Amino acid sequence: MPLALEEVRRIAELARIGISDAEAGAVQAQLNDIFGLIGQMQKIDTDGIEPMPHAQESALRLREDAVTERDQREQFHALAPQVQAGLYLVPKVIE
Repeated sequence: MPLALEEVRRIAELARIGISDAEAGAVQAQLNDIFGLIGQMQKIDTDGIEPMPHAQESALRLREDAVTERDQREQFHALAPQVQAGLYLVPKVIE
């Protein structure tokens, strides 16, 4: 379904994009090319084809789920102005 020039102008207006008549014509041609490609892709028979997680069938390399950071909680609490029960105390912002 090709777009009319008036529809392109309306889309530009809704997007708050200033567009000249020449630009509207160029955009109309580009959008109609894109819609044509989408139409071709929708005509392709994909029955019996399994969806692929990645176009190149590459697998992700997984790492072991292990802790790599050391516990520095006490050091961080020592730097804080106020700590109570393991929580940082901050001034009240909202009254």
